[in-house]
Amino acid sequence: MGANVILKRRMLELGLTQDELAHRMNLALEALSGKPGDVSARTVRNLVNGSTRRPIGRTCAALQAVFGCPVSALGFDPPRTAAPAEDPVRRRSFLAAATGTAVFATHPVRGARPGRSDLDRLRLEYLALLRDDQRLGGATEHENRVVELAARIQLFLAGGGASDSVRRQLYRIASDVRCLAGFAAIDASAPRRAREHLHQALALAGLARDSTALYRVWDHLTLASSQRENHAEAAAGAEVMKRSSVARRDPLYASLGHMRHANSLARIHRPAESQRAITLAEKAFERARGGQPSAWIAFYSQAEFNALSSYAWTALGEHERAESCLHRTLATLPGDMVRDRALYTAHLSLCQARQGEVELACATGKQARDVLPPGSGSQRTANTLARTRQVVEATGTNMPEVTSWIEESRQWI
Repeated sequence: MGANVILKRRMLELGLTQDELAHRMNLALEALSGKPGDVSARTVRNLVNGSTRRPIGRTCAALQAVFGCPVSALGFDPPRTAAPAEDPVRRRSFLAAATGTAVFATHPVRGARPGRSDLDRLRLEYLALLRDDQRLGGATEHENRVVELAARIQLFLAGGGASDSVRRQLYRIASDVRCLAGFAAIDASAPRRAREHLHQALALAGLARDSTALYRVWDHLTLASSQRENHAEAAAGAEVMKRSSVARRDPLYASLGHMRHANSLARIHRPAESQRAITLAEKAFERARGGQPSAWIAFYSQAEFNALSSYAWTALGEHERAESCLHRTLATLPGDMVRDRALYTAHLSLCQARQGEVELACATGKQARDVLPPGSGSQRTANTLARTRQVVEATGTNMPEVTSWIEESRQWI
């Protein structure tokens, strides 16, 4: 009996230690039953080293919830068809979600059938998490809450019984939720974990047969590729976005596809094509003015357009132009988008440093740090400020304000 290499690989892909997996499983159990989970480090150790080959009951349900697949896909023997008798009161308790709505485990409760009211509740939970993402960014606690919601939707789907229309909408919500988890991981600068979420989102969007959901997955996969410095792959992902049916129908989606492409092309040293893509993005964005965007792509406002333009101009070495874009972004960014304000202020600091304005860059960098909420997990912001410090240090300046900022920033970057 050897170690479960499949489980170990999946844990590695998600960036989970044994203790972290136990924590995730307990979170999933609490989401499913409304009661704290009781998975111990020893339980996980037995799963990993192969001592447990056929997880059952709560352990089985927790594994399926965390990884979003049957335990047989994790290297375990599947549960036996004939499960031992179980206390019906305990079973009903386990199947009751924290919200009080019926959630299906591996075998759904007889007669239970998810409907429109369940969809509405799940959408409201998802939208609340989307707002939290805009406020805090990739905090671990936020990503865990998103994974919990994804687990509960997965159990609805596993239970069957839904009509075709409801089932497709469940797949769509599940894909959106997994995308949100993927973006939280991107914001936390964990692209490998993000790709695991997004590969699941891609399959769910396909099952939903929803072109908008597929577009969103490819958008986030493009970001994850860029974060891994695989800009050729990011450019290929942006091509998929540009050629999608939703981009052909809606100029706002077309604009975002061109803008992602512009950023990728700039980073693989194709400046003329990148600038042409920026122009195409701008023209499509102008055509989209006045429309009512859906919940997710509503983020792609005039402020966001200018911010993404600044990234492309930075990659093209046009730092003054990038700075101008970022000033326009910060002037029009909604007040509740705190994480983005901190991120774009950090990028403004980096632009100023690259132009030799070291004192101004330090002052702007301090503003970015002050804007970021204490509970934020936006590692992208921290990484951008760290790059600013490297540029400032490379100047060799001994100005007191600058050296003071450098030392202060070491404490929080």
